[in-house]
Amino acid sequence: MNQTEEYQQAIWQVIAAIPKGRVATYGQIATMAGQSGKSRWVGRLLSQLPQGTSLPWHRVINASGRITNPNFDLQVSRLIAEGIRPNAGKISLKDHQWCP
Repeated sequence: MNQTEEYQQAIWQVIAAIPKGRVATYGQIATMAGQSGKSRWVGRLLSQLPQGTSLPWHRVINASGRITNPNFDLQVSRLIAEGIRPNAGKISLKDHQWCP
């Protein structure tokens, strides 16, 4: 496995660990995976996920708590199913951010 694949695996592992009912930011995920400052790379990796993936991509939001994923409606419905109620596309990080 090359270094890029190792970094990808680290990102996937962090995302997989986000608990139900919690969210994490792109930057938080990058930092936890040892890739501080690579939040855009996290977003790019998420955009390449295959349809039907079991990875909880819907729990990833931007640093200000906004949903920026192109699958906005699907992400909102999945978050609501987990007890998170976005307000105009924004989630309270104070109330819902994952802090392992």
